[in-house]
This record gives sequence, C-alpha cells and structure tokens, in this order.
Amino acid sequence: MTLVPIEFAPADADALATHEGRVVGFADTELDSWAKRLDRLTRGALQRAIASEGWEKLKPGESMDLAFPAGMAAQAVQLIRLPRKAKPADLRKAGVSIAKGLGEAGALVAGASVRKAEYLAEGLALRAYTFARRAEAPKAPGTVTLASNDPEGAKAAASALLARAEAVHFTRDLVNEPANILTTTEFASRIEDMRAFGLEVEVLEEADLEKLGMRALLAVGQGSDSPTKVVVMHWKGGGDEKPLALVGKGVMFDTGGISIKPSAGMEDMVMDMGGSAVVAGVMRALAARKAPANVVGLVGLVENMPDGRAQRPGDVVTSMKGDTIEVINTDAEGRLVLADVMWYAQERFEPVAMIDLATLTGAVIVGLGHEKAGVFASDDELCADFLKAAAETDEGAWRLPLDPAYDELIKSRVADVKNVGGRTAGSITAAQFLQRFVKPDVPWIHLDIAGVALVAKDTAFAPKGATGWGVRALDTLVRNRFGG
Repeated sequence: MTLVPIEFAPADADALATHEGRVVGFADTELDSWAKRLDRLTRGALQRAIASEGWEKLKPGESMDLAFPAGMAAQAVQLIRLPRKAKPADLRKAGVSIAKGLGEAGALVAGASVRKAEYLAEGLALRAYTFARRAEAPKAPGTVTLASNDPEGAKAAASALLARAEAVHFTRDLVNEPANILTTTEFASRIEDMRAFGLEVEVLEEADLEKLGMRALLAVGQGSDSPTKVVVMHWKGGGDEKPLALVGKGVMFDTGGISIKPSAGMEDMVMDMGGSAVVAGVMRALAARKAPANVVGLVGLVENMPDGRAQRPGDVVTSMKGDTIEVINTDAEGRLVLADVMWYAQERFEPVAMIDLATLTGAVIVGLGHEKAGVFASDDELCADFLKAAAETDEGAWRLPLDPAYDELIKSRVADVKNVGGRTAGSITAAQFLQRFVKPDVPWIHLDIAGVALVAKDTAFAPKGATGWGVRALDTLVRNRFGG
C-alpha cells in the first residue's frame, strides 16, 4: 500500500544531465522552457521528436521515449505531450504515463513550467501500484523527484490528493487479498487499525447482530466458520450535524451458497467485498485529510458458503426492519446483507443521505460492461452531484432507472418480498429490493460496482486487478456537497 516516493524539489538545470534514471520533459506543438534545456543536452533530439509523425498522433498526457540519450546520464528521456493550460484530466494522464515507465532508478520530472502539478502527482501515485503474494516481492519503483519553482507550495497542494491515492491503494489491497487471508476477522482488524487516523471504530459481533434482529444478514453467513460482523466507522469532522451514511457489502468470498456458482471464474469472488472496501477507503481518505464533514461508514462482513447449516432456496428470513424475505436464490445474498445494515444505519444515525455500494449483480456488467458503475437514486439532486463528482475524478458511472413497475417481479407468494426476480432487469430488481429498506425521507443512492471493482485488463489509473473505483468520487462528493 506504500505510495511511490514523490519528492518536490527546486528546479535544477544541472540535475538534468546527471540524473541516472528517467528524465521527463513536456511539450505540445513546441517545447516548454525546461524541455528546451533537455533539447540542448541531446543536441536537438527533442525538437526532432515533436516534428515527427508519431508525435502528431499522441493525445494529451501520452508520451514517447528517447532511450539512452547522448549527452545525458539518463536511461531515457520521456517526452509527454501536454497543452500549456492542461486540464486536471490531462495532467493525471501525464502522471500515469510517467508511472508506466517507472523503474528502480526513479525519475526526475522537469515540471517547473507545469501548472497544477498536484494532479500530475495524483495520476502518478494512482498508477504506480502493484500487488502480489510471491516469495520474491516485486521490485519497488524508485523515487520520483518533481522539480518545481515552488516545491513547498506544490507539496502542500498535492498532500490531500496523495492521501486519497493512498486510500485507493488501501482499497485495492483489500479487494486483491485472497479470502483465506482477508477473513471477516482480519478485515475488521484492518479497519480497527484506522483508529490511528482519528476514526471511531466499533465492531458488532454475531450476538449483537442477533439482538438487533439482523437475521437476513446472519442467514447469509450461517454456513461459514467465519463469524459475521458489522463494523461501524465514524468520522466526526462536522460537529453535531447528522452524518452522510456509506454502507458497503462485504461478502469476503461468495460461493453462491447452496445455489452454488460454476467453478470457472469462481476465484474472482474474492472481490465480492468490494463495496465494503470502498467504504473503508473513503473513510480513511476523509480522516487522513481531516475533512470538515460528518460521515459514518458501515460494512457488513460475511462469507457465503455451502454447508449443512447454510440457508436453502425457499427459506424465509426476517429482516431487522421486520419484512420477511423469501430466499429464491442463495447467490443473491448481497442484498440481504445490505438490507439489514442499511436499516440499522438509518435507525441509529438518522443520516442526511445514504449511499450503498455493492458488487451486486452480473446483470450490470451485461448492461454497462467494465467501464461504468450502475447508479440508482431516489433523489435527483443527490444523484446529479454524485455523477458530477464521478466525472471530475474520471470514474465512470451511469444512472439506471427505478420504477415501482419492477416490484411485480419480486413479489413473493409466501413472504413480503423475494430476493430475486429472474433474469429480466436483474440490476433494477435488486435496486428495487434495496429501496424497500430505505426510509421515504432519506435521499439514497445505490451503486452497483460489480463491473468496475476488479477488472481483467489495465484501466486508466490501475493495472489489471482491483481498481479502487469510487473512493475518489465519493471523497469529492463529500467535499462538494457536504462541506467536507
């Protein structure tokens, strides 16, 4: 989870010639003032590069390498195409380009002419991530020195973004961890460690959950030896005001239970706690930057296993709200977890708004692929603010409908509701199910992140595997809407 080391230093022309790692310069249709110095060192190589056909094809933030340049000690000069008044999105892409080429020798970024270099540092930190449990650990990238005319100012501007990037890495680590290591107990322990940031953390055990009447949640985990838990994280940066509530599905591993999944690809179900990982990451980011907002994060941690004690298709369970639920498919367990935790969040904290996150349905992947999360909302203004925050942070999200007509698909013959409605509109019926557990006066968003939490190829800001999607968007939403 350690970020790539990034140092902010005064611009030093002599260092361009002597740095032994990579040296990074910037240009658009012409070289910036520091790239011109690199051009003189390389006897005009950079000027020839930007006159080439290959340069014309580059988009803002993309780069080309000049390997082992004559007149310099560097392994390569990386020349990044960047408009003079670059947008934050272009600067993040430039940082990603630096991260992709980074090695043990590190890099010197000749960025004294770059405005708002904190976004460049953010993109770099987000992309420079590895996760592997091998006997020989991957070699860590070397230090990146970001040259600036105002290094202290640049460092201060980047501090909150880098703290958030560290929270994204924390989330990715949680999602990437195998389920035999990240058990419900281990996950709760890692959250408890965040008390060091000033978070208040409370762990509710099975006996507590039974007293509260969370029998929908408990039914999911009754076939597992791992104890079911609910962990509450509270960041009180906004005084006595009512909090925003974030609720995460934390199924540590999902076999499907008695409705067991096919074996092919089941190993990916280590990511079924992705919603809870994002909630934990957001809470870490808020605490790390001392956000002036009041936010509570709740995660339901459970394992869905087939066992002699496991719940069966046809069982009827009673939620904390009191609604009865007919379990048609034990593989639709995430909504049972969320139903109880969402109700508890509202009963205890009376939040001003509530957002839940879950790797909930395969149907959302069919509809949106791996580019965007599905967004369902009971409140148009809250939804618009979230979508704006997602766009600001380059995190894909798309609103899908809620409509009472879909409730017909989840009517039960023997209970108040059944947990699935068939193949038709699977993501929507899941959201309609969850809406039953939202009080009418609580603005609510449901984020189905099944397609974006863990992916099989590199994304803009992450190597293949866990992405940490949602941490940055939700942190931005808290900043923009909730005064934090």
